[in-house]
Amino acid sequence: MAATRLMHELEDIDSTEVLRDLMHVLTSTPLATLCEAAALKRDEAHGCVVTFSPKVFLPLTRLCRDSCAYCTFAAPPRPGARCYMTPEEVVGLARAGAAVGCTEALFTLGDRPEARYPEAACELAELGHASTLSYVTAAAGEVLRATPLLPHVNAGVVAGPALSALRAVSASQGLMLEGTAPALAAPGGPHHDCPDKDPTARLRCIEEAGERGVPFTTGLLLGIGEGRADTVDALRALRALHRRHGHVQELILQPFVPKPGTGMARTPPPDRAYTLWAVAAARLMFEPGMSVQSPPNLAAGGEGEWEALLRAGVNDWGGVSPLTRDWVNPEKAWPHLASLARATAAEGKLLLPRLPVYPSHSTLDQRGRWLDGRRGAGSPLAAVLRASDASGLSRGSSWWPGQDAKDREESMEGVEAGRTDVDDAAPSVQHSNRATHAHVPSPTTRSAAWRVSLCRDGALEAMPRPERASNALTELAVALASGQYAPAEAEVRLLLGARGADFEAVCAAADNVRRRLHGDEVTYVVNRNINYTNLCAYACGFCAFSKGPSDARGSPYLLTKAEVGRRVAEAWARGASEVCMQGGIHHDFDGNTYLGLLEAAKSAAPNIHVHAFSPLEVWHGASTLDMSLPRYLSALKSAGLGSLPGTAAEVLDAPVRAAICPDKLSTEEWLEVAAAAHDAGLPTTSTIMFGSVEGPESWARHLLRLRSLAARSRLVTEFVPLPFVHMEAPLYRRGQARRGPTLHECTLLHAVSRLVFADGCIPSIQASWVKMGPSEAAGLLRAGCNDMGGVLMNESISRAAGASHGQELGPQAMDDLIRTADGVLMTTLMYHRALEGALN
Repeated sequence: MAATRLMHELEDIDSTEVLRDLMHVLTSTPLATLCEAAALKRDEAHGCVVTFSPKVFLPLTRLCRDSCAYCTFAAPPRPGARCYMTPEEVVGLARAGAAVGCTEALFTLGDRPEARYPEAACELAELGHASTLSYVTAAAGEVLRATPLLPHVNAGVVAGPALSALRAVSASQGLMLEGTAPALAAPGGPHHDCPDKDPTARLRCIEEAGERGVPFTTGLLLGIGEGRADTVDALRALRALHRRHGHVQELILQPFVPKPGTGMARTPPPDRAYTLWAVAAARLMFEPGMSVQSPPNLAAGGEGEWEALLRAGVNDWGGVSPLTRDWVNPEKAWPHLASLARATAAEGKLLLPRLPVYPSHSTLDQRGRWLDGRRGAGSPLAAVLRASDASGLSRGSSWWPGQDAKDREESMEGVEAGRTDVDDAAPSVQHSNRATHAHVPSPTTRSAAWRVSLCRDGALEAMPRPERASNALTELAVALASGQYAPAEAEVRLLLGARGADFEAVCAAADNVRRRLHGDEVTYVVNRNINYTNLCAYACGFCAFSKGPSDARGSPYLLTKAEVGRRVAEAWARGASEVCMQGGIHHDFDGNTYLGLLEAAKSAAPNIHVHAFSPLEVWHGASTLDMSLPRYLSALKSAGLGSLPGTAAEVLDAPVRAAICPDKLSTEEWLEVAAAAHDAGLPTTSTIMFGSVEGPESWARHLLRLRSLAARSRLVTEFVPLPFVHMEAPLYRRGQARRGPTLHECTLLHAVSRLVFADGCIPSIQASWVKMGPSEAAGLLRAGCNDMGGVLMNESISRAAGASHGQELGPQAMDDLIRTADGVLMTTLMYHRALEGALN
């Protein structure tokens, strides 16, 4: 209770009363209570997740014009040695990091060495640059162009224009404030005669980063001569800047480590209690979503040190490398990832890899403010999207929708070679002709101690994690599985964030619901897709199928009614019970066009079920004939329409639709068409096209809107999650979308949808083998799915987007796939979607 009261007491530290008492509260409160309050505040925003950044440390130069009394990173030039890493060394090391799953290229360098050392200025000139800042900007651009890694640049005190130049080639930047105590710069202090350690200059640089939209890392160096009051004052200064600009992503509380040969070699490091106090104070002084970090390799010795930092409010371990040393503290080795994961799990937390830009700065509504996208597919924004999952953390996998095994092998080879899938110019870096040894001791890699990759459950592969699911999630899953509980949006979002043991609990609950509703019966339909035209008046950013009259991406086509009839007759002759007909919104189409297509289909095979026309096509048809939706749907039904596909829904959330299909039906209009179809006695399916630009909050809203629609009529027969296939999608090609959802996200969305619809309002959950691939789709049968869609015979839309699957999966192949799914024998039933039972 004391910790909860303290947490609330410090919520508004800008008020006069709290400011007056802040120092007293933070120093008089028992450390245990302070840490408990900090951990509670951390959990408000970060839950059970603790992050780290898998990085490659790139010490571009160790020369610096400053001489801090504790630093061994900075060193003077040595005869016969280069002053800077070469472009080949930089890119080679970044590529090696990419091969083991790193996501961050950390550039570290000294402040303006060319102002102090003529050797540095000379070598820069040979490299084609007038300054170290110019060279690091070019080197970061080269890493961005040639590798999948995201540059994070610690370039020292940088003026505004240089911050902007770096922003164009990096995902984030950083500068440690270190401290604001006047004693630090006094004679005998660690920063004496170090112009770039002036706190006023550093605070101005941090402020300019906020003004220029740079996601920023900063923090304090603990134990170099400051007192607790100084620490609070420094944190207050950083908080004021962040309150103005919102750019500070993380605060690093870094304990000083004494080093032989320095002026502070005999200065003891900060004691454990002070470090924990500073971590807790930082957490309590900032909003819950702030990331608070303390480097694990610098933690004081002793059993349970990492666990103590977690209990003090830490939610991030910072950059940890499987390849390169900590060049600032080379005597302090990085921990093995398994050890760090084990300690994190001991506190009930799950360790996950992140990107150098935090999720708080890369969401759909924030990324345009913080990430430079001006160079399209070659921009930092595009690189971040390629590397991220839907929550803004590291994707951690080479799998994507529409990919077959050969694609995946080629993808892994490309990562290991450092290739990206964009070809865009980057700042050029000239190569020095200086044939000397590297100033930096050889940055060649040592053998990787671990590799970063994520499993289907969303947790780190082969690493310790909490063994038990959280109580809150387990209770929610059980309540939903009963079919008697209506979830709130926040609860659905909780389920959609499940990883590790939580993920397994969600999938198990979904599988129980599937078994309750359907036993082990798995359905599919023998059908044929007929996409009668790819000409479309709309230009949706996710769609590679639609074409304009003269489109460089492929030839537009329009099937005649006779050809549609021929394909329907052929499908019937081959045993199909259904045709699914959809197409682009052709400029010449009106409502009579769709009626004519129905006539062609039913004339060719009177008994075939016609599943046709998205809500967008229905809306278009009704509006062109100036008919009401009920009247037009009645006409379609009379002409032989059996049911409507619930496509064109994409994501039923306005901000997402504004980003991917701004001129399409709104959420409300789509729902209006579907409800009108139900009123006319026409069942519909329902879909979501997910994984392009949006996140779990939009998926939760979509599911709950469908739940309300289905509860109204009970005529939504199935829900079909459709993973975004990115390869040829215009939005992706422009650098504005991710590589589709991860396998973890695909599995989880199917399972969560089963729980959201556990009352049977939408009875079937379908796996799209076209998007997922047959084997991965079959795996979803143990995550709540009971339907495998159709055999298709033809499929154009996914293949146009770059998917390797989609032409046809025959009945025998479908049977074999279902019967052996997860090694469990399951029954199959070929079915007709519009059986009378669907209307009951």
